[in-house]
Order: sequence, then structure tokens, then C-alpha cells
Amino acid sequence: MDSSFWSNGLRFECARCSACCRLEPGFVFLSASDFERLLHHSGLAFRQFIDTFITTVDIGTGLALSLKEKANYDCILWGANGCTAYEARPVQCSTYPFWQGVIETPEDWERESKDCPGIGKGSLVSAEVIGERLWQKRANQALIIAYDVALESIDEDTLLGRSRIIANATDTSQAPE
Repeated sequence: MDSSFWSNGLRFECARCSACCRLEPGFVFLSASDFERLLHHSGLAFRQFIDTFITTVDIGTGLALSLKEKANYDCILWGANGCTAYEARPVQCSTYPFWQGVIETPEDWERESKDCPGIGKGSLVSAEVIGERLWQKRANQALIIAYDVALESIDEDTLLGRSRIIANATDTSQAPE
């Protein structure tokens, strides 16, 4: 990506308006580290956490794990006082608005500012910080399960890569070494 547009930094300060968390449909894809952090933050058992907070989204190559939405499209983690998991929020959330599709061009940045009142306001975020956030987002790829594997059949160790699943199988037994 050509960083010339943001090479001198960009102004951004979160307005705490919640526009990125509420009232519009969208997906919050979870990486393994996001999942594990939220699981521990919730204090729930693995299966209860999945049943309460997780859905899958067909992305064409498999099913990506995403946070559920409420009926009004609020993020499942949104509560009366804001994000109920702010300290453990997914990287997708903590890196916004410094996503590739948002900072690709000045026009993209301007377009996003229509939905995000913090864009163009506040202190200057350095190119170094912007680059770090882009890297964080890229490095935290969504957990994707194969179409032929039911989420209900996967245990915590398998989902988080601590054990392997046999290809084309629906059980989560460890593959032979």
C-alpha cells in the first residue's frame, strides 16, 4: 500500500459516539488471540461463550468466526455504558479507523469520516502508529473453520490451534503424529 497519503500522520480522536459498534450491520471477525482474550474476559466456559457470543460467516473459503449482533445490529458486546469488553476488545475494533480500505486514499478517509466523527479531529496520529495498526490488523487473521466441520463439534484446544483436526472429519480427535 502506498503510504504517501498518511506519511505525515492523520488526525483522529475517538468521539465515543459508538457509530462503529452499533445500529449498522457488520462483522467483527475474531483471530485466535481475540477469541482467547474475550473468552477469558467473559469468565464463561468455552461452549457457553460460543453459544452466547459467536456466529459464523461464510467468506467463500470457509466459515469465519465473528461476534454476534443484537436484533438492532448493535454488537453483542455493547451495553448501556459502552463496550462491555473494552479492555479485551478484538484487534479489528482497536485498530479502527486505521484499516487498509479506510486509509488507502484521501477519498476513502473522507468517505469514512461521514460515519466517524473522530476522523480528522484531535491529535495527529503518526505514520508509525498507523503502520503498526495496519500490521496488527493483518497479523490477526480471522479464525476460519472448514465447511465440513461443525462449530459445535470443535473443542477449545482445536479451535485455538493447540491440537489438530483431521481433514475432512467432523470429530475433533487429535491427528496422529
